[in-house]
Amino acid sequence: MLIMAKIEVQSAEHGDYYTLRVTVTEGRTKTEHQVTLYKADFKRLAGDRATAEQLVRQSFLFLLEREPKESILRSFNLTAISRYFPEYDREIGKRL
Repeated sequence: MLIMAKIEVQSAEHGDYYTLRVTVTEGRTKTEHQVTLYKADFKRLAGDRATAEQLVRQSFLFLLEREPKESILRSFNLTAISRYFPEYDREIGKRL
């Protein structure tokens, strides 16, 4: 599936976790999302293969292949994706 969305990610570091503000723009509409990512989860999911921003951008591409941007939660911990899509952990590793 071809994704025509623009995904912008801004991150801030807070001790043992990151907060990332994600803006998804498609055409004239956009959604904004607040994502929490604990450093331990970041290390498990990305290892040394990506930055937190790259991991989250790829995670949003993964989500957009499965649902419209309006269906993505507005605020969530990145690990919540695997509760909805059990293949996430395996698939995200292939993308990085």
